[in-house]
Amino acid sequence: MTTQENINYNRIAEAIDYIKVNFKQQPTLNEIAASVHLSPYHFQRLFTDWAGVSPKKFMQFMSIQYAKQLLKNNHATLFDTAHETGLSGTSRLHDLFINIEGMTPGEFKNGGENLIIKYSFAESPFGNIIVASTQKGICHMAFFDNEEEALQKLINRFPKATYNQLVDNLQQNALFIFKHDWSKLHQIKLHLNGTPFQLKVWETLLKIPVGDLSTYGAIAKEIDKPKASRAIGTAIGSNPVAFLIPCHRVIQSTGNIGGYMWGNTRKTAIIGWEAAKINSKQV
Repeated sequence: MTTQENINYNRIAEAIDYIKVNFKQQPTLNEIAASVHLSPYHFQRLFTDWAGVSPKKFMQFMSIQYAKQLLKNNHATLFDTAHETGLSGTSRLHDLFINIEGMTPGEFKNGGENLIIKYSFAESPFGNIIVASTQKGICHMAFFDNEEEALQKLINRFPKATYNQLVDNLQQNALFIFKHDWSKLHQIKLHLNGTPFQLKVWETLLKIPVGDLSTYGAIAKEIDKPKASRAIGTAIGSNPVAFLIPCHRVIQSTGNIGGYMWGNTRKTAIIGWEAAKINSKQV
């Protein structure tokens, strides 16, 4: 799957890597463009079309100082923001429309032998993605570089399930999350296998609004497990649905981006992209 959208994202990812490495030197537009073998004019247009802001503005959203400021501002009200914002117009928060249903032991028994899973491959602003669903909701969503490996990882999670490569309404609605107008988003239903602790952590992540950030320690306090930061990190790292459960919004307390199952560059891109969308609506 090598379309123009993915080619463009790969170029943006290269530019983000260059900016991350050379951030302290504050590289110029010409220098960033040269790093991805584009003219400054073409690169500026490509980057702005993708991110909605200029490369210079995007660098601000990538900075540790910006991340720290977000964490400071959200320290007291982070988990109230989603409820205070309301659901009016295009500002409604897409996270509030995601509902998690845990799989029963019977549904996951013997490698998911009772599950019928539909799956499809799609594109996103952050590269190719695989999405899979049961009759109850989305059970898997992941970014990938190799289609065969992506499918095998899904099969490894549910080795005895029945698989059909087929797009359904559940998948289509989930993929609409990447569109800019979240006011038209219907409720997304997730059907996940996880321990009660994991499900609680994942549900807590859904309370972090678009464009905001939290830390492992803050999540631990929110679920009344203040000493469980390491376990929180493990649960976040086990998130089976990329982007829908926004584990990318959890960073280190120092402001550093930290790890991400689907790559640190992609995490940086998502954080910057979301910040750009939210800030553009506030202008």
